[in-house]
Amino acid sequence: MHAIRLAVIVCLLSTPACLFGAPLELYVSPQGEDAHPGTIEKPVKTLEAAVALIEKTKADGGIPAEGVTVTLQGGDYELKSPISIEGYGHNGEGPVIIQGAEDQTVRLLGSRIINQFSPVTQEEVGDQLSPEALKQVQVADLASIELDDMGTVAGAGTRLELFYRHEPMQLARWPNEGFTTIKEAVGETKIKPHGIAGTQEGLFTYEGDRAERWVNAPEVWLHGYWFWDWSDSFERVENIDPEQKRIQLAKPDHNYGFRNNQRYYALNILTELDQPGEWYLDRISKKLYFWPPGEIRTGDVQLSVLCSLIEIENSQNITLKNLTFEGTRSTMISLRNSEHCVVDHCQFLNGGSGGVNIGLGRECVVQHCHIRNMGEWGISITGGDRNTLTPAGHLALSNHIHHFGRLFRTYRPGIAVYGVGIRVAHNLIHDGPHNAIQLGGNDHLIEFNEVHNVCFETGDVGAFYMGRDWSARGTVIRHNFFHDISGPGLYGAMAVYLDDAASGISIIGNLFQRSGRSAFIGGGRDNLVENNIFVDCHPSVHVDSRGIGWMHETVATTLPERLKAMPYQESPWKERYPQLLTLLEDEPGKPKYNIVRKNISVGGVWSHIDEKAKPLVTEENNLIDQDPHFSGNPQSPSATAVDFKIKSDSPAFDLGFEQIPVEKIGLLEK
Repeated sequence: MHAIRLAVIVCLLSTPACLFGAPLELYVSPQGEDAHPGTIEKPVKTLEAAVALIEKTKADGGIPAEGVTVTLQGGDYELKSPISIEGYGHNGEGPVIIQGAEDQTVRLLGSRIINQFSPVTQEEVGDQLSPEALKQVQVADLASIELDDMGTVAGAGTRLELFYRHEPMQLARWPNEGFTTIKEAVGETKIKPHGIAGTQEGLFTYEGDRAERWVNAPEVWLHGYWFWDWSDSFERVENIDPEQKRIQLAKPDHNYGFRNNQRYYALNILTELDQPGEWYLDRISKKLYFWPPGEIRTGDVQLSVLCSLIEIENSQNITLKNLTFEGTRSTMISLRNSEHCVVDHCQFLNGGSGGVNIGLGRECVVQHCHIRNMGEWGISITGGDRNTLTPAGHLALSNHIHHFGRLFRTYRPGIAVYGVGIRVAHNLIHDGPHNAIQLGGNDHLIEFNEVHNVCFETGDVGAFYMGRDWSARGTVIRHNFFHDISGPGLYGAMAVYLDDAASGISIIGNLFQRSGRSAFIGGGRDNLVENNIFVDCHPSVHVDSRGIGWMHETVATTLPERLKAMPYQESPWKERYPQLLTLLEDEPGKPKYNIVRKNISVGGVWSHIDEKAKPLVTEENNLIDQDPHFSGNPQSPSATAVDFKIKSDSPAFDLGFEQIPVEKIGLLEK
């Protein structure tokens, strides 16, 4: 009895949570002290200290089966290094929850707050700033705050950025908006696909005399669409020749080369710091120059320092909830080889790369999050086993993702999906320069999402995009709302872009409004376009036969190689995709077995199916340019998904059309 009483007393003194099956509860507060035990009365000051207490608990006997809950009180927490969580949740250990206190804003910062600004002087900058800028620009000495890692100007995942009142500021550039263009690409002419000529040397001429202001600048960079309107890159200037009006870029050259009249702008030039919101860092003197849009108060200015904030690996049952992640150079949260982990009701802003990356593992969830101002993508998910077609079970649910692709503009989607069996549902994705959803692999489900105002800066691009792999099939795209999608240039934008022979995809029950070439089959086969509604699209449906035209070499080489890399003649592949068993002997370049049926198309243009493809496409029971009896007005600029619901007397029902559950599309209530 005495031993039992002693054990109870020890438990009470050490961790009250061990009684009655309650979880261990730890508390963090900006007013705490890291020497404290982490109780609500004596919280620790940093998340690092709370994780250290969990590690101690783990080492002293393991995380209790009831788990651990870490609650952070409202405030800003500057992390000194990324939080690492590895090997949690095994051998009977309970779940770990790291959460912000209810109704409080908890910011985990990968940035350093900079407060030590003073007005710039003529002696510091000479004649590099205009008289107006000289009156407005503030300067901070980063050497005085022991910030040693200055990052890079344009490196993916290493770029240093400045933020003012939680908004990204612009590295000094010219022109301030939009682009200038290459006058003439100099060098040996290379002929590109579609007969478009370009060069490889990274040498070109320019108009005007603006570039002459940059001759003595230490590190000038150009960002542009150098050949295609779907491929951008940052290139460092090696030399500027004012006499010949030539710019020579440093090696290596851009992948696709350079051609006349393509778009670019210059950045990282002190002399171009000429408007509010622009900044420049002299990496040699460690002087930061900034023209603030308003008064600088304590905490207003931040510089991104850390690459990431939380890295979870080989763990189970970890939940991150009610937290704001802000100001990193690379991806904010990484989940690697982990299971049943959840990121819930979190905010992500001002990341240099992405918000959340899920790599392998299974059944991880990102839900009800707000992700904005990402330098690249919003959420990236990889998982499942393609060889066995084992699904990952990962889920991106009801996330609001916008203003992504802020730095690197192309192939940085709102949500990227690779592998097998991943679901993307009820997300709202908008305001990105290129793809909204990019996909590779098998048997994914893309449903009930709303996508709009994407692809606006790029051409030959899809809001949903996949391509160039016969084996990547089985995905269903259903009950989504694509609207107001357009892109510049010759090829513009598509809503659902099955590029370069993408095959075996089902496009079912979606709403398309003012979304360019909406259901686009680029030479693929075994695709289904069924029960969709198209309003003011140009065209609603496109099918071409590129596999027996300009893309015939890819059909003979790349596509068979990718198919043969998969065990398509073995189980479960041969049962799941029997079409692949005979594909190579069945005129593989032809767009065979595509079905377009039971769709509604109003306004715009119904279809563009090229002459070689027409005999191979089944078109049936489509209601074209007839009144389908909408319950609302889907042609209105302010139309929502519910306007597309059709009345019970619609002639579409006579053709087999089924009512689309329009009321379920979009974000879920939190």
